[in-house]
Amino acid sequence: MKLLFAGETDPGCVRSSNQDSFYIDPQARYFIVADGMGGHAGGEEASRLATATISAYLDRQWGKGLPAEELLQEAIIKANYAILSDQSTHPERQDMGTTVVLLMVYENQTWFSHIGDSRLYRLRSKEIEQLSDDHTWIARAIATGILTPEEARRHPWRHMLLQCLGREDIQPIETCRIDAQPGDQFLICSDGLTEELTDDIIRQIWTESECTEAPKFMINAAKARGGKDNITVVVVKNEE
Repeated sequence: MKLLFAGETDPGCVRSSNQDSFYIDPQARYFIVADGMGGHAGGEEASRLATATISAYLDRQWGKGLPAEELLQEAIIKANYAILSDQSTHPERQDMGTTVVLLMVYENQTWFSHIGDSRLYRLRSKEIEQLSDDHTWIARAIATGILTPEEARRHPWRHMLLQCLGREDIQPIETCRIDAQPGDQFLICSDGLTEELTDDIIRQIWTESECTEAPKFMINAAKARGGKDNITVVVVKNEE
């Protein structure tokens, strides 16, 4: 599978620090976005630990014949353990945590797993689809009919996570194989993007941009609309 990809991160217009992290494997085998929380030092460390631990684990285990589901789940479990271990030795960071989205191309198949509300989208034939489910109170409220999507965008609890790394119980860790066709593009982003831009606006920018320029254009658009949070965008295109 031949891939074209690009990634950008930005602190946004309000925050002085950037608690997001992303990592793109130089061999284009996997792509990670993490959005940390728990204060300046805590959030930065949590997201850094997540990306570093996941990438180190995948590099060690790649090519050993493990099933894709096991690779994804173990990578995230080890990242969670690394954050919990840091919390135990640094009490000042005991509240830190992070979301994570992991997109992986393994044995010519595309897979992903995630925890939290950072998102994975697919763009196909100019149509956008969110592939990940937000692990939030708001997403559950929409699914059960308590709130409409329009009400959810303004609700004060819209950032309340039901799952994140840095907690003892993160089970179950969902994994999913993705149908990836030639020409498909994938977007991994922190909620700093989706807080400012609707899916329709993201789709418009995405379809009008080259893959390598799309992250920058999306981030600039989010900042133009306030940029209240850190913003991270990774775009991957299947050029096969």
